[in-house]
Amino acid sequence: MSKIDAAGTHKLGNRTVKRLGYGAMQLAGPGVFGPPKDHTAALAVLREALAQGVDHIDTSDFYGPHVTNQLIREALHPYSDDLTIVTKIGARRGADKSWIPAYEPAELTAAVHDNLRNLGLDALDVVNLRIMFDTHGPAEGSIEAPLAVLAELQRQGLVRHIGLSNVTPAQIAEGRRMVEIVCVQNQYNLAHRGDDALIDDLARDGIAYVPFFPLGGFSPLQSSTLNDVATRLGATPMQVALAWLLRRSPNILLIPGTASVAHLRENLAVADLVLPDDALAELDAIGAK
Repeated sequence: MSKIDAAGTHKLGNRTVKRLGYGAMQLAGPGVFGPPKDHTAALAVLREALAQGVDHIDTSDFYGPHVTNQLIREALHPYSDDLTIVTKIGARRGADKSWIPAYEPAELTAAVHDNLRNLGLDALDVVNLRIMFDTHGPAEGSIEAPLAVLAELQRQGLVRHIGLSNVTPAQIAEGRRMVEIVCVQNQYNLAHRGDDALIDDLARDGIAYVPFFPLGGFSPLQSSTLNDVATRLGATPMQVALAWLLRRSPNILLIPGTASVAHLRENLAVADLVLPDDALAELDAIGAK
C-alpha cells in the first residue's frame, strides 16, 4: 500500500483510480507553452508521482503544445497496467500562447491522433471534451456536434471513455443523452463553489468530478481563515485546501499539478490530513462569503 491510499478510490469509467492523482500542465514552460525550464526535473516529478502510488495522470496535447505528453512518454513508457492517463481535446495553441477553440471534426480527430502518438498509446483511457464557448468559464450552447465526433472516435476504438470539461449542467445532460460521461472537469475550489449542486448530482450517479485549479490556479487562494486553520493543524494552506476537497464529496478526484518533487510530496501528503469538524465548518464558510 502507498500513503495516498488513505484518500480512497473512485470509479473512472471501467477503471478504479486513487482520489489523489497528478496534473501534468505545469510541466510545460511558462504560460503552459514551450519546454520545461528543467527537463530532467520534469521527468523526475512524473517518476516520483508513480513511486508515491499515483495511478491517475491528467494531461493534454495542447499543453506545450505536445510537451507534457512527450515528457510522460519519455518518463513512464511502457506504462504500468494500473496507470490511467486522462487527456483532453477541444483547443489548440496560438503562436502568441493563446488558447483557441478547435471544434471542427478534422481538428478534433487530429487532436486524438496527436495524443495517441505523443503518449505512445493505441487507445486513450479517457478523453475530456473541453468546451470553450467562453474563455472565462462555462457558457451555454449545444455540444452535440463536437461530442458526436468524439463519440465516433470512441466507436472506432481510439477512445475508451469520454468526459466533459468547462461545462454547464445543461451541457452535461445533453452529453449524457448521447454517450456515457464518466467524469466532469470544471473549476472548483474552496473559494470558487459554483458547482456545489452539480457535484452532489454527479455523486449520486457515480460520475467523477475532477476540479481544475483546486488551489486557485493562476490566482492562488488567499484567505486568513485558511491560513489560521493550516497553522492550527501544522499544515500548509494549500494542503488544507486539498484536504477540504477530499472531504467535500467522495466522487472528487484531485489532480494538483507541480513541477517540483518536494511540492508533489507535499500535495500527496494530504491523504493523511484530518480536518476536525470545527475546522471544516470554518472552511465551508469561506465559499459562502
